[in-house]
Amino acid sequence: MTLSARAALAAAIAVAFIQPGFAADKKAGKPITIQIGEQNGSGESGTAKLTPLDGGKTKVEIKLKGEPKKLAQPAHIHDGGCASLDPKPKHGLENVVNGKSTTIVPASLPDLVGGKTAINVHKSTDDLKTYVACGDIMASARK
Repeated sequence: MTLSARAALAAAIAVAFIQPGFAADKKAGKPITIQIGEQNGSGESGTAKLTPLDGGKTKVEIKLKGEPKKLAQPAHIHDGGCASLDPKPKHGLENVVNGKSTTIVPASLPDLVGGKTAINVHKSTDDLKTYVACGDIMASARK
């Protein structure tokens, strides 16, 4: 096989393995971090680290600042972006307590990044209609 044929074959294989929704410099095996911004004057903001796991699962670790202490705040992954959330959660996440939440979701990172989804945090279990923080999940998130 000639050198140019090998290069063409390598390029074809590389293209075949790029996941939808990922920019060419993203690798499916690398975690991404998204920014979570405050909503409704809550003062809560932070990050969510999404780490791909075996078996098509993703570990979601939320870290917020400005959160109320000892209050359980429900969190979910929703279809749509922060500006237009589908009110029905796509994946439930562990409640954010003292600014932290860790959950394993039954969806691959490429699936979460490939569609328009967002992580949303609610004020409390008694006030689910008030959103206090949100972050769009997208391929352009930083590593």
